[in-house]
Amino acid sequence: MFEAIAFYLFAFLTVAMFSITVLTSQALYALTSLAAGMIFISAFFFLLGADFLGAVQIIVYTGAVMALYAFGMMFFDTTRELKEKNSSSMIVFGLSGLAALMVVVIFVTPIASEHISAIYPMHENVGNTQEVGMILFTKYLVPFEVAAVMLLVAMISGIVLAGKKMDRSLTQMSEEEIQSMQESDKKAVL
Repeated sequence: MFEAIAFYLFAFLTVAMFSITVLTSQALYALTSLAAGMIFISAFFFLLGADFLGAVQIIVYTGAVMALYAFGMMFFDTTRELKEKNSSSMIVFGLSGLAALMVVVIFVTPIASEHISAIYPMHENVGNTQEVGMILFTKYLVPFEVAAVMLLVAMISGIVLAGKKMDRSLTQMSEEEIQSMQESDKKAVL
């Protein structure tokens, strides 16, 4: 029963975090919720007994999102004031109803899903880490290496773009210089 409750709780939190990632207009909010969603995904691995994959999920993917977060901090003006908009009460009411429905589903689903079994069971003589290594470095070697090269290219291009955009630090500039820079950026966009 604990596993079912934990599964549905983490499923709801994961979907909520990724929904915030897609629907928010603030880049730093999106990156924060993306990192939280990746951590909630690792909880699924821990629930299934795949501790190695859970740790890899946290270290690799959440670490990559944190690198994106650092790039976001470099690219976006964090010195400007942020004006929050209050949402309508209908959104709050809808989210409350969705949360109540989720609680009902969490408690009803384990009763209906007693006959579910794993498609690919674990091998008896091979551990989790060895099985992941065998599959990753045989069947999925090329996609693994392509993903590593893509991350390297993204990191290098982020550093190059940040170096081109920022000739001087925002903390060393006066208010007038920052405002004139923002106005020239707005004119360049138009």
